[in-house]
Amino acid sequence: MHRQAKVLVTGSTGTVGRQVAAQLANAGTAVRALVRDPDAVGRRAGIEFVRGDLTEPHTLHALLEGVDAVFLVWPFATAEGMREVLDTIAEHARRVVYLSSAAVRDHERRIERAIERSGLEWTFLRPHVFAANTLRWAAQVRAEHAVRGPYGAAAMAPIHERDIAAVAVRALTGDGPQGVIHELTGPQTLTQAEQARIIGEVIGRPVRWIETPTTTARREMLERGWPDTVVDGVLQAQAELVDEPGPVTSTVEKVTGTPARTFREWVADHSGAFRATMTAARVHEFGGSDVIRHEVVPLPVPDQDQVLILVAATSFNPSDAALRAGLLRDVLPVKPPFTLGFDVSGTVTQTGRAAGPFAVGDRVIGRLDHGGAAAEYVTAPAGLLTAAPESIALADAAAVPVAALTAYQAVYEHARLVPGQRVLINGAGGGVGVFAVQFAGRAGATVIATASGRSAAAVRARGADQIIDYTRTTLADVLDGPVDAVINLAAITPEAASELVPLVRPDGVIVSVATPVEAPADARVTAVHFVARNDPGQLAEIVGLIDSGELTVEVTESHGLADLALVHDRSQAGGTHGKLTIRP
Repeated sequence: MHRQAKVLVTGSTGTVGRQVAAQLANAGTAVRALVRDPDAVGRRAGIEFVRGDLTEPHTLHALLEGVDAVFLVWPFATAEGMREVLDTIAEHARRVVYLSSAAVRDHERRIERAIERSGLEWTFLRPHVFAANTLRWAAQVRAEHAVRGPYGAAAMAPIHERDIAAVAVRALTGDGPQGVIHELTGPQTLTQAEQARIIGEVIGRPVRWIETPTTTARREMLERGWPDTVVDGVLQAQAELVDEPGPVTSTVEKVTGTPARTFREWVADHSGAFRATMTAARVHEFGGSDVIRHEVVPLPVPDQDQVLILVAATSFNPSDAALRAGLLRDVLPVKPPFTLGFDVSGTVTQTGRAAGPFAVGDRVIGRLDHGGAAAEYVTAPAGLLTAAPESIALADAAAVPVAALTAYQAVYEHARLVPGQRVLINGAGGGVGVFAVQFAGRAGATVIATASGRSAAAVRARGADQIIDYTRTTLADVLDGPVDAVINLAAITPEAASELVPLVRPDGVIVSVATPVEAPADARVTAVHFVARNDPGQLAEIVGLIDSGELTVEVTESHGLADLALVHDRSQAGGTHGKLTIRP
């Protein structure tokens, strides 16, 4: 399939569909994802979320325009209405990949037959046992360090949803055979009791299997709202797996060229769901760096619109120290007790039911308006996140959100630089400054940057046309004429701020993200002081620039969470420069 081909993904917020959409987008295939409420799922580069309803086939024509292939998840327990949907698909697309099941229940058999007669190229996926089924044990594991259920000796080969999606992607993009049925399993047969044991080994504490009567299990499932027929079917299947273990197939490796992921790998990807506690850097009262406590706290549980992130890193921003000291209580909506860390990079380990396009295993970055990333795990609204850059280390990507968004908005929205202008960036050696220099250069401006001797080389490497060492000279003595704009990123005295005004030509602009600059009325200079806002769309654009090589990320230091107080002290003493990341 050509790179510009488009795939329509149904069930795009489900366990497999979410992975299919993400993997297609990551591979550069245009994705149109069918959802009930596009506004509720946020945004993700490469995925177009559209409102649609499979029960109203006539509404699908516009959504199928330009679509070459369809990933079909049929969420109903009947095949009624499927023929009309297939007829609509066949008018536009040429290929369909249908997520069936190894049980091939009556309605699934009917759907498969209808697809075979539709004239479409087709592939059927028949997964046996989802590893994700064990998520129903998570609450028990967290509360009891145990799993209670019948048929602990039932043996099967659980499959990772990412492997199901990988096979689907091969079929959807034309890289896999058509007109075939794929029986999908994981690589190893495990009893339910062995699965519980592996969960315990991954999360670092024993998890026991506690055998319970089938009558107890049946009652509990009915109380959770499961239909009688489904409950009986599940229990019967488990009983059969005691005497005759489920099969193991090599389909995943044959189709994708990569062995299927083990159940242990699946647990590692989802370990957050089974863990009850984590370590976090918490502040219970405003004050010096000694108020930072490293505590064991309950693992957060994502709300419906959130994801749980295994944190690769957060970053240190000077505003973190100001917040900890209580200097930003009127600016940021955070009150003690709180967890530090407004930048996050990490891996999604759990998703809420309405958490949008992100799937378990996705690498993400984002700015968290209420902090929380100075921890092993953090929950975040999916709408605030974007896919992490692929071209840099995931932990290094934590240096991006706050600093790059601030620089982006300073350059493009407030200074509004255009080609041929001259801009002075004061404090260019800091975490925001190295991004501001690059953005100003991309805007076509001549960049004059202030930096100390230890930062000068990095600032020059990012494209500054002139470096002024503010520790050795005054700006007025060095500048060759007025500039069109000043971007102030340094916490300077009010007196030093006022000295920036004469450096700007009439009708020029001073933009400050630190000390406010007051311009006299007769100066004919516009002075702007702003606090950067969260903008996932801009962040996605920034990620694109990083992956295309147009924007460079530099991490000057990386520290463990236990050293966070030391980092705060060094920063306040002027002993840090550039961007620092903090790993849990």
